[in-house]
Amino acid sequence: MEEHSLEALMQASLIFVVAVAIIVSNLLIIITYLNFRGPSEVINYYLLSLASADLLCGVLVVPLSVYPALVRRWVYGDIVCRLVGYLEVTLWAVSVYTFMWISVDRYLAIRKPLRYETVQTKTRCQCWMVFTWISVAMMCCPPLLGFNKPIFDREAFICMLDWGNMAAYTITLSILVLGPSVITIVYTYSYIFSTMRRLKSGALVHDKEYATALSENLSNPSHIMSFVLVMTFWISWAPFAGLRIYAVVNGPPQVPFLNFAVVWLGVTNSFWKAVVLSTLSPQFRLAVRVLCLTICCRHRRLPPELLGLDDDD
Repeated sequence: MEEHSLEALMQASLIFVVAVAIIVSNLLIIITYLNFRGPSEVINYYLLSLASADLLCGVLVVPLSVYPALVRRWVYGDIVCRLVGYLEVTLWAVSVYTFMWISVDRYLAIRKPLRYETVQTKTRCQCWMVFTWISVAMMCCPPLLGFNKPIFDREAFICMLDWGNMAAYTITLSILVLGPSVITIVYTYSYIFSTMRRLKSGALVHDKEYATALSENLSNPSHIMSFVLVMTFWISWAPFAGLRIYAVVNGPPQVPFLNFAVVWLGVTNSFWKAVVLSTLSPQFRLAVRVLCLTICCRHRRLPPELLGLDDDD
């Protein structure tokens, strides 16, 4: 029987716990929103897209690092390693683009409060999500086709694509994914928070109907909730990006467990959404309550007032 060091057991156990947390939390989000039949916001479709991407990461990527962390080598072959690297980049890019669409959705709710429901329809949002998944899957596929060899990170125990051998493609993909996303997120949330500040300071809005709709939209907790989700994502991955930049300039730092820590800190972002939603989204808490009652009272019809519906609905 092969013996494993305490260090290997601890790292493998941590990766296993992360995988379970990601799967459970995102399954909860998906089932909760799919089960909810009350009035829902368009942003929920974007949250379902994020949860789906993170669930795939928790099912197809993270568990494959548990055994390699024990034996200190990749045991599943180059093809699986290449697929894992492709999925990592694809799912990460889907998340980045989805955060961009969320910021646009929140911006339109403030910028066009009277026309928001006609501009941001459920069908249109679903089409944007389908387009995002298909386009990202196509943009990230060249390394999958054999243009470079995958790399097994022996410190983080995860397979990655060797983007250094495809510098031009890597730079182009980074610009296409990060460029519009970061610019859009910064602009939209700057506008949202500046509008909140102006309204609180008593800035006059001459159109009474517009002012009423704007005030109602600004009171929606989804603005703060979505902003916290975006910041949690970037804060989780910032140490990884900083370490990669430092390694390019000065060489890899000789600090034990540092690379392992920053890689898996970024991956843990995949289960923080459930915590953020539970804390900052009243609708999600209501939907969880409805889910619990649905499971406990399968043969009983839930009262309409629990779903936020009138008796006539």
